[in-house]
Amino acid sequence: MTPMKRAALATISLAALLALNPLTLHALAQPAKQAAADDSGTMQRADKDMKRVLAKLQELGAKPIGTQSVEVTRKGPTPADAVKAVLKDEGRDPAALMAQMKVAKKDMTYPTGGGSQTVRIYTPEDAGEGPLPVIVYYHGGGWVIADLDTYESSAMALAHKAKAIVASVEYRHAPENKFPAAHEDAFAAYRWVLENAGQFRGDAKRVAVAGESAGGNLALNVAIAARDQKVQEPVHMLLVYPVAGTDTDTRSYQKNTHAMPLSKQAMEWFVQNTVSRPEDKQDPRLDLVGQANLKDLPPATVIAAEIDPLMSEGKTLSDKLKQAGGDSSYHAYEGVTHEFFGMDAVVADAKKAQDVAAKDLREAFSSKATGSTRSGAAKQ
Repeated sequence: MTPMKRAALATISLAALLALNPLTLHALAQPAKQAAADDSGTMQRADKDMKRVLAKLQELGAKPIGTQSVEVTRKGPTPADAVKAVLKDEGRDPAALMAQMKVAKKDMTYPTGGGSQTVRIYTPEDAGEGPLPVIVYYHGGGWVIADLDTYESSAMALAHKAKAIVASVEYRHAPENKFPAAHEDAFAAYRWVLENAGQFRGDAKRVAVAGESAGGNLALNVAIAARDQKVQEPVHMLLVYPVAGTDTDTRSYQKNTHAMPLSKQAMEWFVQNTVSRPEDKQDPRLDLVGQANLKDLPPATVIAAEIDPLMSEGKTLSDKLKQAGGDSSYHAYEGVTHEFFGMDAVVADAKKAQDVAAKDLREAFSSKATGSTRSGAAKQ
């Protein structure tokens, strides 16, 4: 290329740059991490509360799920870490806020096919004397990541607001323990609670199930297994943005392909690490909306987030539960993402969703106490 041609191209490039508007120049100056986040559309659609958490999550160095190894992903910052960081920025102490709820906790163990796992018992200290209703809670994480600590905020909030003991269940994770290990553990934990509730002031006749994301899938599967194996059914199911199907081409998957903190890539990575063979994706325990028998199940409360690949299947699940003759209420919250439920300290919609969930649980426990509901009745 001659010097004259090089000079001409440089002039054109400079002219093009000068023609860009200030907003475009600002975008070019942003770090690649921020640009990638903006491309997902999440930050533009998230409300102010949610946006603060997501920005902090990026600041902490979180990488998109599915771009790193399982081991590295498990060590990375979580949305729960981001909430704590936001609180500290505001001069609020996360530990002090937890203490204000007056919920005691202790760890116990339950037996599983893989030996034993931890079940953490959260007891509201201001719920009065006598046996208390119990919520068996299953945390999220795609059956691969996260643990009891990651989802402690949700468990404590439910104990505090529903005035119930929460038994938060740990279970075997994939890929070390492939499907259906987590599902087997989930039901084993439920049966353990029914048999041992008296050890922690629990009322074995008033037991509900709850879960977030993959944990929502586990909670519903526990209710199905109780029905099929003629074990006492839960009095209620709280299903928070549950993994209810294996179709990754639904409307919400299309709209939230690159959403944070959960994307289509993340869900496919979770499933890839969980199943042993492609046919597992057709198992009714994973494809609940496509393959499972949803008849004769307890009433359900389904919570959904707008900016979430799982939103469509949550709505489909709620509709199919009703079509099967059950009682299901569906509550979708705009401007929030997957994982918002436990963020009540900084996200207003999380508090609203928790209040709805706690109200439904209290009513279910009350109905069972007065004998006015079929759900939860022991099957002999």
